[in-house]
Amino acid sequence: MALCNIDGCKLLLEHTGSHNNFPSRAWSFFNNTDKDKISKAGFATPRGGAKNAYQNHVIRNNKVIIPFEKYDPAVLPLYEDGYVIRVYPEQYFSEPGQPKDEFLVDNAPVQIGINAFLLYRTWVSFNTLPPLPNWTVRGLLLNGVPVETRDEGVIDTGHYILRLSTHGNNPKKEEGPPQGIFATEYANEATNYLSKCVLAFLIIKSLNSPYTHNQAQHLIEILEDAGLLDYQLFEQTGAMRSHHTSCPLCQKIIRYNEFHDTVSFEESDALANAGNQVIGSTRSTIVNLFHLKPLLYHSLTHMPANIGWGHAICNTYLAQRACLSITELIEMGLKVGIVYEDHVDTFGWISNDYKFIRSPNGATWIQISNDMNDDELNIVPEID
Repeated sequence: MALCNIDGCKLLLEHTGSHNNFPSRAWSFFNNTDKDKISKAGFATPRGGAKNAYQNHVIRNNKVIIPFEKYDPAVLPLYEDGYVIRVYPEQYFSEPGQPKDEFLVDNAPVQIGINAFLLYRTWVSFNTLPPLPNWTVRGLLLNGVPVETRDEGVIDTGHYILRLSTHGNNPKKEEGPPQGIFATEYANEATNYLSKCVLAFLIIKSLNSPYTHNQAQHLIEILEDAGLLDYQLFEQTGAMRSHHTSCPLCQKIIRYNEFHDTVSFEESDALANAGNQVIGSTRSTIVNLFHLKPLLYHSLTHMPANIGWGHAICNTYLAQRACLSITELIEMGLKVGIVYEDHVDTFGWISNDYKFIRSPNGATWIQISNDMNDDELNIVPEID
């Protein structure tokens, strides 16, 4: 069995019909719920979605929104499918009707209506720093005709977006279409596809999976061709343990049913008082997409080597931290232990920044707060 590889085609050799560089038929034997799981993993799901003008549940190879405070010309080439810069009124205006000097220079890198838009989130901002008289609400044009949704050939028009909540006598007001996806969740089409291939393979390798290697020969061929079928690397990153899919953080083997069963907090010590979820009241399953490295603006981290399946609870614990494997910690060379009067009992390895500890047997500790800074240490207590 081999791939066609004509112009990057990933269908099997001697296939019929057109070439296809990103065929989902590689996991066509999956049931519909698993196909849906893989499809959703290829979507961007931004925090704060609509209220920040993000597009929700659209493919990752899409135009991105870059917050003005994160703007860095050096990283713009990462976003192959385009970008637009979000600017708040307080960032743009020095006073009502007066843009700050940096936006008025010739060939300013950030230009409202060209590569940027103003986002109004509050009535206070809208009333105190209103749009300039010649500005219009953002819109979409296709061949000169206004349209409601983005599609091939559609261009953006206008200058600002309204996402205003109800406040006093002011009603909720939303004008202007979504502008793009959360930039840190971006991946180009090839990277997004190969990431889904890895995730499909890890579903197959879960405990009690209904799928077999024989069914997955096309998928395996794609992974091998891309150099991604690396069991040693899967084991080192924690995406697999003993050739079974595992949660990268807690290292527990993932059972197939956990991809679809509703998450519960009853087994979590830190969330012990959280009630059980009622079936149908949440969309969160026990196991979801898991990023081993945090999603950051200065780099693209949604890629095959940086993803796996992990517990929703472990995702909550990890937050925006790197999930360091025991292999990475051992390479850092810092052991951690308990100091007794007559000896030291080491029990694991700690990261260089002292924020992550693992034991050889799989126990994990994560720092959840920093040391108090000097100002806090020097606070003089109030006297009643």
